[in-house]
Amino acid sequence: MSASSTDRMSSEEKRAGISLAAVFALRMLGLFLILPVFSLYAKELPSGNDVALVGVALGAYGLTQACLQIAYGAASDRFGRKPVIVFGLLLFVAGSFLAAFADDIYVVIAGRVLQGAGAISAAVTALAADLTREQHLTKVMAMIGSSIGMVFAVSMVGAPLLYVSIGMPGIFALTGVLAMLAIFVVLRVVPAAPAVPRQPAWPSFVEVLSHRQLLRLNFGVFALHLMLTAMWVLLPAELVSTGGLPVAEHWKVYLPALLISFVIMVPAIVFAERFARMKLVFNAAIVILLAVQAGFGLFAGGLYGLTFWLMLFFVAFNILEATQPSLISRIAPPHAKGAALGVYNTTQALGLFLGGVFGGVLAKYSGAGAVWLGGAILAVVWLMLGLTMSIPPLRSRQAII
Repeated sequence: MSASSTDRMSSEEKRAGISLAAVFALRMLGLFLILPVFSLYAKELPSGNDVALVGVALGAYGLTQACLQIAYGAASDRFGRKPVIVFGLLLFVAGSFLAAFADDIYVVIAGRVLQGAGAISAAVTALAADLTREQHLTKVMAMIGSSIGMVFAVSMVGAPLLYVSIGMPGIFALTGVLAMLAIFVVLRVVPAAPAVPRQPAWPSFVEVLSHRQLLRLNFGVFALHLMLTAMWVLLPAELVSTGGLPVAEHWKVYLPALLISFVIMVPAIVFAERFARMKLVFNAAIVILLAVQAGFGLFAGGLYGLTFWLMLFFVAFNILEATQPSLISRIAPPHAKGAALGVYNTTQALGLFLGGVFGGVLAKYSGAGAVWLGGAILAVVWLMLGLTMSIPPLRSRQAII
């Protein structure tokens, strides 16, 4: 095989990347559609005026995700990726329809818990690693990360329109239908997973938890998603109060910021892989996150300032979201990739869950500045860990095209 042919992604790798990105997108679209409108719908339910219960309904998904990601990742090492993914999607479907037919907020919470029990992220990313050569893995992870970012943007625009036309029960039912479509994609479109060495879950779990390089990446994804959700505690209100932008028009900020960030992200990742500068690009993204926390805290007055710092946040977020899973799969032992990605996705979900608590408590008792200061401290700690991280070279030295 010529060098030029091995440099390029194969048709099977492209098919794997696109189809697995579609699985993520179909599942995440249903989840994101709920966020902008659920608090409005909750007021129509018994006990729905209790803000704490509304928060539980939104956060329950992340909490059960955190509890089960490790189990799903390790199970995929033992029983295979596709069966575990399909099982998780079936639970997600059941939870979606339970929430759709709920007549009080407690049943909605139960549905959200069941949705979260379909914790397939680790198994999907492990399957992506199985189906992709190392020199192209970051590209596949970028496909997945970009698909999530795009469905987030679509959700911000489409959720209010869907809420008016089909209501919240219809949106919950739609999430179930989308998950069923994801099952079809897994079974009929995603390429068959290659045979890889498996071993019992517990030894893999212990090995992953004692791996210092993996622990650095786990802290990173925890910090990244904690900063993400803490930011959303403050940003919507800031766009209204200092940016002068009505809630219905917030998508006009989110969508351009996401699109511009994708344009910047792709060359950065190509540069990192082509010239073996992954550590440089990785740590530069953390520096950008640190600058964003300072920028929001000190210089973010007005609509244009908020938009600028949000765009920079998404640049860093998308680079790190694409590179960290590929680094996990590169560093983790082959027989423990599922367990490693399970721990990784667990810390990610914990960051999402605790970011809301962190942001809300600090904002309530110490003001918004304390939230941005806390994020800056996390970024400094992460940068110190990133600078001491050892990134193994690609086994293939082929240039990335």
